[in-house]
Amino acid sequence: MMELTILGCHSATPREHKHTTSQLLEVQGNLFLIDCGEGTQIQLRKSKAKFSRIQHIFISHLHGDHFYGLIGLISSFRLLGRTAPLNVYGPKGIKEVITLQLKLAKSWTDYPLHFHELSSSKSQILFEDDRVSVVTLPLIHRVYTNGFLFTSKTLKRKINTAAVKDLNLADYQYRQLQQGQSITLADGRSFENKALTLTPELPKKYAYCSDTAYHESLIPHIEKVDLLYHESTFLEKHADLAEKTMHSTALQAAKIAKAAGVKRLLLGHYSNRYTDKVEFINEAKTIFDAVYLSEDLKTFSV
Repeated sequence: MMELTILGCHSATPREHKHTTSQLLEVQGNLFLIDCGEGTQIQLRKSKAKFSRIQHIFISHLHGDHFYGLIGLISSFRLLGRTAPLNVYGPKGIKEVITLQLKLAKSWTDYPLHFHELSSSKSQILFEDDRVSVVTLPLIHRVYTNGFLFTSKTLKRKINTAAVKDLNLADYQYRQLQQGQSITLADGRSFENKALTLTPELPKKYAYCSDTAYHESLIPHIEKVDLLYHESTFLEKHADLAEKTMHSTALQAAKIAKAAGVKRLLLGHYSNRYTDKVEFINEAKTIFDAVYLSEDLKTFSV
Protein backbone atom coordinates (compact mmCIF):
# COMPACT_ATOMS: atom_id res chain seq x y z
CA MET A 1 0.00 0.00 0.00
CA MET A 2 1.13 3.52 -0.84
CA GLU A 3 -0.40 6.75 0.43
CA LEU A 4 0.17 9.92 -1.58
CA THR A 5 -0.53 13.31 0.01
CA ILE A 6 -0.57 16.35 -2.24
CA LEU A 7 1.10 19.24 -0.40
CA GLY A 8 0.95 21.63 -3.34
CA CYS A 9 -0.16 21.27 -6.95
CA HIS A 10 -0.08 24.71 -8.59
CA SER A 11 2.52 26.22 -10.89
CA ALA A 12 4.74 29.29 -10.87
CA THR A 13 3.93 31.41 -7.81
CA PRO A 14 2.24 30.50 -4.52
CA ARG A 15 -1.10 32.09 -3.69
CA GLU A 16 -3.13 32.22 -0.49
CA HIS A 17 -4.80 28.88 -1.16
CA LYS A 18 -2.66 27.64 -4.04
CA HIS A 19 0.65 26.06 -3.08
CA THR A 20 3.46 25.16 -5.44
CA THR A 21 4.50 21.61 -6.17
CA SER A 22 5.30 19.15 -3.42
CA GLN A 23 4.10 15.66 -2.55
CA LEU A 24 4.58 13.22 0.31
CA LEU A 25 4.57 9.51 -0.48
CA GLU A 26 4.40 6.83 2.20
CA VAL A 27 5.48 3.34 1.15
CA GLN A 28 5.31 0.66 3.85
CA GLY A 29 6.50 3.04 6.54
CA ASN A 30 9.00 4.97 4.40
CA LEU A 31 8.25 8.67 3.85
CA PHE A 32 9.51 10.24 0.63
CA LEU A 33 9.23 13.95 -0.17
CA ILE A 34 8.85 14.65 -3.88
CA ASP A 35 9.73 18.21 -4.88
CA CYS A 36 9.73 21.02 -2.34
CA GLY A 37 8.16 24.24 -3.51
CA GLU A 38 8.01 27.34 -1.34
CA GLY A 39 6.02 26.75 1.84
CA THR A 40 6.31 22.97 1.78
CA GLN A 41 7.15 22.71 5.46
CA ILE A 42 3.96 24.60 6.36
CA GLN A 43 1.98 22.09 4.32
CA LEU A 44 3.82 19.26 6.05
CA ARG A 45 2.70 20.70 9.37
CA LYS A 46 -0.89 20.85 8.18
CA SER A 47 -0.71 17.23 7.02
CA LYS A 48 0.54 16.16 10.49
CA ALA A 49 3.59 14.48 8.92
CA LYS A 50 6.49 13.63 11.22
CA PHE A 51 9.52 15.50 9.90
CA SER A 52 11.90 12.95 11.41
CA ARG A 53 10.52 10.20 9.17
CA ILE A 54 11.60 11.99 5.99
CA GLN A 55 14.98 10.57 5.02
CA HIS A 56 14.86 11.00 1.24
CA ILE A 57 13.91 14.07 -0.82
CA PHE A 58 13.61 13.91 -4.61
CA ILE A 59 13.84 17.15 -6.60
CA SER A 60 12.72 16.95 -10.24
CA HIS A 61 14.39 20.13 -11.52
CA LEU A 62 15.78 23.47 -10.46
CA HIS A 63 12.83 25.74 -11.15
CA GLY A 64 11.82 27.65 -8.04
CA ASP A 65 8.28 26.34 -7.72
CA HIS A 66 9.78 22.87 -7.26
CA PHE A 67 12.66 23.47 -4.84
CA TYR A 68 12.62 26.94 -3.22
CA GLY A 69 11.25 25.39 -0.03
CA LEU A 70 14.19 23.03 0.34
CA ILE A 71 16.64 25.32 2.13
CA GLY A 72 14.00 26.28 4.68
CA LEU A 73 13.13 22.65 5.36
CA ILE A 74 16.79 21.66 5.71
CA SER A 75 17.29 24.53 8.17
CA SER A 76 14.19 23.58 10.16
CA PHE A 77 15.47 20.02 10.47
CA ARG A 78 18.57 21.48 12.15
CA LEU A 79 16.54 23.64 14.54
CA LEU A 80 14.44 20.61 15.46
CA GLY A 81 17.57 18.74 16.56
CA ARG A 82 17.70 16.24 13.72
CA THR A 83 20.55 13.71 13.91
CA ALA A 84 19.50 11.22 11.23
CA PRO A 85 21.06 11.55 7.75
CA LEU A 86 19.10 13.29 5.00
CA ASN A 87 19.49 12.28 1.34
CA VAL A 88 18.67 14.78 -1.39
CA TYR A 89 18.43 13.60 -5.01
CA GLY A 90 18.31 16.23 -7.73
CA PRO A 91 19.95 17.78 -10.79
CA LYS A 92 23.61 18.68 -10.81
CA GLY A 93 23.93 22.07 -9.14
CA ILE A 94 21.56 21.42 -6.27
CA LYS A 95 24.44 20.82 -3.85
CA GLU A 96 26.06 24.13 -4.82
CA VAL A 97 22.90 26.22 -4.42
CA ILE A 98 21.97 24.72 -1.04
CA THR A 99 25.46 24.67 0.50
CA LEU A 100 26.09 28.27 -0.59
CA GLN A 101 23.05 29.39 1.40
CA LEU A 102 24.14 27.34 4.41
CA LYS A 103 27.65 28.76 4.14
CA LEU A 104 26.60 32.42 3.91
CA ALA A 105 24.14 31.99 6.79
CA LYS A 106 26.76 30.12 8.83
CA SER A 107 24.10 27.50 9.48
CA TRP A 108 25.70 24.19 8.63
CA THR A 109 23.57 21.21 9.55
CA ASP A 110 24.32 19.17 12.65
CA TYR A 111 23.20 16.04 10.81
CA PRO A 112 24.71 14.30 7.76
CA LEU A 113 23.41 15.89 4.56
CA HIS A 114 24.06 13.81 1.44
CA PHE A 115 23.49 15.09 -2.10
CA HIS A 116 23.02 12.69 -5.01
CA GLU A 117 23.37 14.82 -8.13
CA LEU A 118 21.85 13.65 -11.40
CA SER A 119 22.85 14.36 -14.98
CA SER A 120 21.98 11.23 -16.97
CA SER A 121 19.42 11.41 -19.76
CA LYS A 122 18.63 7.72 -19.24
CA SER A 123 16.53 6.11 -16.52
CA GLN A 124 18.61 5.08 -13.50
CA ILE A 125 17.95 3.59 -10.09
CA LEU A 126 18.34 6.07 -7.23
CA PHE A 127 17.31 4.15 -4.14
CA GLU A 128 16.36 0.62 -3.18
CA ASP A 129 15.73 -1.27 0.03
CA ASP A 130 13.62 -4.30 0.96
CA ARG A 131 10.40 -2.28 0.66
CA VAL A 132 10.70 0.03 -2.34
CA SER A 133 12.79 1.01 -5.34
CA VAL A 134 13.01 4.46 -6.97
CA VAL A 135 14.15 5.11 -10.54
CA THR A 136 14.28 8.28 -12.64
CA LEU A 137 11.94 9.05 -15.51
CA PRO A 138 13.74 11.35 -18.00
CA LEU A 139 11.46 14.24 -18.98
CA ILE A 140 11.66 17.05 -21.53
CA HIS A 141 11.56 20.58 -20.13
CA ARG A 142 13.43 23.89 -20.41
CA VAL A 143 16.02 22.66 -17.91
CA TYR A 144 17.26 19.18 -17.04
CA THR A 145 14.29 17.38 -15.43
CA ASN A 146 13.43 13.95 -14.09
CA GLY A 147 10.26 12.29 -12.91
CA PHE A 148 10.39 9.39 -10.46
CA LEU A 149 8.91 5.88 -10.47
CA PHE A 150 8.29 4.31 -7.06
CA THR A 151 7.75 0.53 -6.95
CA SER A 152 6.89 -1.28 -3.74
CA LYS A 153 8.44 -4.66 -3.07
CA THR A 154 6.25 -7.72 -2.58
CA LEU A 155 5.20 -7.94 1.04
CA LYS A 156 5.67 -10.96 3.26
CA ARG A 157 3.07 -13.68 2.87
CA LYS A 158 0.05 -13.26 5.12
CA ILE A 159 -0.79 -15.84 7.78
CA ASN A 160 -4.13 -17.59 7.23
CA THR A 161 -5.38 -17.26 10.81
CA ALA A 162 -8.20 -19.76 10.31
CA ALA A 163 -5.78 -22.42 9.04
CA VAL A 164 -3.24 -22.06 11.88
CA LYS A 165 -5.52 -21.41 14.86
CA ASP A 166 -5.23 -24.98 16.27
CA LEU A 167 -1.55 -25.60 15.46
CA ASN A 168 0.06 -23.73 18.40
CA LEU A 169 2.87 -22.39 16.23
CA ALA A 170 6.01 -20.87 17.73
CA ASP A 171 7.10 -17.36 16.79
CA TYR A 172 9.89 -18.65 14.56
CA GLN A 173 7.39 -20.79 12.63
CA TYR A 174 5.23 -17.73 11.92
CA ARG A 175 8.32 -15.99 10.57
CA GLN A 176 9.12 -18.99 8.38
CA LEU A 177 5.63 -18.93 6.94
CA GLN A 178 5.79 -15.20 6.24
CA GLN A 179 9.06 -15.76 4.39
CA GLY A 180 7.44 -18.38 2.15
CA GLN A 181 8.82 -21.49 3.84
CA SER A 182 6.96 -24.70 4.62
CA ILE A 183 7.08 -25.99 8.21
CA THR A 184 7.24 -29.25 10.16
CA LEU A 185 5.70 -29.46 13.62
CA ALA A 186 7.16 -31.28 16.62
CA ASP A 187 4.68 -34.15 16.12
CA GLY A 188 6.02 -34.73 12.60
CA ARG A 189 3.19 -33.16 10.63
CA SER A 190 4.34 -31.10 7.67
CA PHE A 191 2.50 -28.24 6.00
CA GLU A 192 3.13 -26.62 2.65
CA ASN A 193 3.40 -22.85 2.92
CA LYS A 194 0.39 -22.19 0.70
CA ALA A 195 -1.82 -24.26 2.99
CA LEU A 196 -1.25 -21.85 5.88
CA THR A 197 -0.69 -18.48 4.21
CA LEU A 198 -2.35 -16.05 1.83
CA THR A 199 -0.76 -14.42 -1.18
CA PRO A 200 0.37 -10.85 -0.45
CA GLU A 201 -0.71 -7.90 -2.54
CA LEU A 202 1.08 -7.36 -5.83
CA PRO A 203 3.72 -4.62 -5.91
CA LYS A 204 2.31 -1.12 -6.38
CA LYS A 205 3.70 1.51 -8.74
CA TYR A 206 3.45 5.30 -8.59
CA ALA A 207 4.88 7.44 -11.38
CA TYR A 208 5.51 11.14 -10.78
CA CYS A 209 5.95 13.12 -13.99
CA SER A 210 6.85 16.67 -13.14
CA ASP A 211 7.12 19.53 -15.64
CA THR A 212 7.43 18.10 -19.12
CA ALA A 213 6.49 18.63 -22.72
CA TYR A 214 4.37 15.93 -24.30
CA HIS A 215 6.65 13.11 -25.39
CA GLU A 216 5.72 9.53 -26.17
CA SER A 217 9.15 8.15 -25.25
CA LEU A 218 7.93 8.29 -21.65
CA ILE A 219 5.26 5.64 -22.26
CA PRO A 220 7.39 2.45 -21.97
CA HIS A 221 8.72 3.58 -18.57
CA ILE A 222 5.27 3.96 -16.99
CA GLU A 223 3.26 1.13 -18.52
CA LYS A 224 0.45 -0.17 -16.30
CA VAL A 225 1.41 1.84 -13.22
CA ASP A 226 -1.27 2.01 -10.55
CA LEU A 227 -1.24 5.81 -10.37
CA LEU A 228 0.32 8.31 -12.76
CA TYR A 229 0.76 11.96 -11.80
CA HIS A 230 1.29 13.91 -15.00
CA GLU A 231 1.53 17.68 -15.10
CA SER A 232 -1.29 19.49 -16.89
CA THR A 233 -0.33 23.14 -16.71
CA PHE A 234 -2.60 24.20 -19.56
CA LEU A 235 -5.87 23.35 -21.26
CA GLU A 236 -5.83 22.45 -24.94
CA LYS A 237 -7.05 25.94 -25.89
CA HIS A 238 -3.62 27.15 -24.76
CA ALA A 239 -1.63 24.35 -26.42
CA ASP A 240 0.58 26.97 -28.05
CA LEU A 241 1.70 28.14 -24.59
CA ALA A 242 2.31 24.55 -23.54
CA GLU A 243 4.58 24.02 -26.54
CA LYS A 244 6.39 27.30 -25.98
CA THR A 245 7.06 26.69 -22.27
CA MET A 246 7.58 22.91 -22.65
CA HIS A 247 4.63 21.96 -20.50
CA SER A 248 1.64 19.69 -21.16
CA THR A 249 -2.11 20.07 -21.50
CA ALA A 250 -4.71 17.96 -19.70
CA LEU A 251 -5.55 16.30 -23.01
CA GLN A 252 -1.92 15.40 -23.64
CA ALA A 253 -1.58 13.92 -20.14
CA ALA A 254 -4.63 11.77 -20.86
CA LYS A 255 -3.10 10.58 -24.14
CA ILE A 256 0.02 9.44 -22.28
CA ALA A 257 -2.09 7.67 -19.63
CA LYS A 258 -4.17 5.85 -22.23
CA ALA A 259 -1.18 4.77 -24.31
CA ALA A 260 0.64 3.50 -21.20
CA GLY A 261 -2.40 1.60 -19.94
CA VAL A 262 -2.16 3.10 -16.46
CA LYS A 263 -4.91 2.46 -13.92
CA ARG A 264 -5.49 6.04 -12.77
CA LEU A 265 -4.34 9.50 -13.87
CA LEU A 266 -3.78 12.38 -11.48
CA LEU A 267 -3.56 15.88 -12.95
CA GLY A 268 -1.74 18.84 -11.42
CA HIS A 269 0.62 21.84 -11.78
CA TYR A 270 -2.25 24.02 -12.90
CA SER A 271 -1.61 27.47 -14.31
CA ASN A 272 -3.12 30.20 -12.15
CA ARG A 273 -4.87 31.60 -15.23
CA TYR A 274 -7.67 29.04 -14.73
CA THR A 275 -10.33 29.42 -12.05
CA ASP A 276 -12.35 26.27 -12.72
CA LYS A 277 -10.28 23.09 -12.38
CA VAL A 278 -13.24 21.00 -13.56
CA GLU A 279 -12.26 22.02 -17.09
CA PHE A 280 -9.07 19.96 -16.70
CA ILE A 281 -10.88 16.79 -15.74
CA ASN A 282 -13.53 17.25 -18.42
CA GLU A 283 -10.89 17.69 -21.09
CA ALA A 284 -8.85 14.66 -19.98
CA LYS A 285 -11.94 12.43 -19.74
CA THR A 286 -12.55 12.76 -23.46
CA ILE A 287 -9.54 10.47 -23.81
CA PHE A 288 -9.17 8.60 -20.50
CA ASP A 289 -11.86 7.77 -17.92
CA ALA A 290 -10.05 7.30 -14.60
CA VAL A 291 -8.93 10.91 -14.08
CA TYR A 292 -8.58 12.76 -10.78
CA LEU A 293 -7.61 16.29 -9.80
CA SER A 294 -4.77 17.06 -7.41
CA GLU A 295 -5.88 19.23 -4.51
CA ASP A 296 -3.74 20.65 -1.71
CA LEU A 297 -3.65 18.27 1.30
CA LYS A 298 -5.74 15.61 -0.46
CA THR A 299 -4.58 11.99 -0.02
CA PHE A 300 -4.77 9.23 -2.63
CA SER A 301 -4.30 5.52 -1.94
CA VAL A 302 -2.27 3.54 -4.44
